[in-house]
Amino acid sequence: MPSPGPVGRSTKQANRRRARQSPEYRAELARLQSYEEIARQVIRLRMDHNLSQEALARRVGTTKSAISRLESGHHAPTVATLNKVASAFDRQLVVSFEVPARSASRGGAPEFAGAEHSSRTA
Repeated sequence: MPSPGPVGRSTKQANRRRARQSPEYRAELARLQSYEEIARQVIRLRMDHNLSQEALARRVGTTKSAISRLESGHHAPTVATLNKVASAFDRQLVVSFEVPARSASRGGAPEFAGAEHSSRTA
């Protein structure tokens, strides 16, 4: 069990409690989820290459504060920015659309023909 925070609960426990009690909080968590996933991938790439945020910013052609915002997971990155990050690591950005697990588990039909599509950008 995680150690308690300064007021007796871990941050994770407090967040779960707040999510159970607040539909607005749940909606905000859901809105930020994809940004946080992108942020984790960028952080992992940067760390795997032993780069500071400043060094990555130089490779991308932006500022350290822009990299910091991207890695915070609280801002929507543009496709152009993600392409620059991918290029900085000699990678290709891949964007895909997938049927959410809850729709698939309920047998829900996709809203468009071909449930899964991938788009590779240069």
